[in-house]
Amino acid sequence: MILISIIDQFKSGLLQTSWLEYMAVLAGIGSVWFSRKENILVYPIGLINTTIYIYLSIRGHLYGEASVNLYYTIMSIYGWIIWSKKDQAQHTPIIYIQFSTKKEWIWQLAFFIGFYISIFSALSWLQESFAPEAIPWADAFASATAYTGMWLMARKKVESWIWWIATNIASIPLYFIKGYVFTSVQFLVLLILAIAGLLSWRKKAMHATH
Repeated sequence: MILISIIDQFKSGLLQTSWLEYMAVLAGIGSVWFSRKENILVYPIGLINTTIYIYLSIRGHLYGEASVNLYYTIMSIYGWIIWSKKDQAQHTPIIYIQFSTKKEWIWQLAFFIGFYISIFSALSWLQESFAPEAIPWADAFASATAYTGMWLMARKKVESWIWWIATNIASIPLYFIKGYVFTSVQFLVLLILAIAGLLSWRKKAMHATH
């Protein structure tokens, strides 16, 4: 009975999906596809996705996700600039895919914890005052992992994909519950692409060290 209910909700959600959400989803999938390929098109296509989702997230009272997409927009511009820079002598990118050091792992965890506490606190206040539909702990987790993943993606760190995997796992049920069914499907696809991205970047990083 539960499975039938989920299927019915899924069908109903797809019928209610706006063309704007469809566009954002396709851009999001395209962006992750290009990031897996280490193609700079990840950023201009990603900007289409993030700007649309800022609007959709605010409308759906997903304020943590709205802040994430604003952050994505800023970091996409930053990443676009960094990925575009070339070494003057060899005409090769100035940054390359690599593993994080132990010190960088500590920074990542501190970055995540700091943002989780900040977003959770803000959302808990918003839930009481303005948005009873908010889900602070889930929204904060999805947001904080995404903040961390985007930062590491701009620096071409292999571990960025680990954080993206966590983001996608949290976002699938979060958006489904909120009624953005097609978006939840997007995160399922992104989860698969993130796993593929992790394997691909890990292989490249290991090859670069030899």
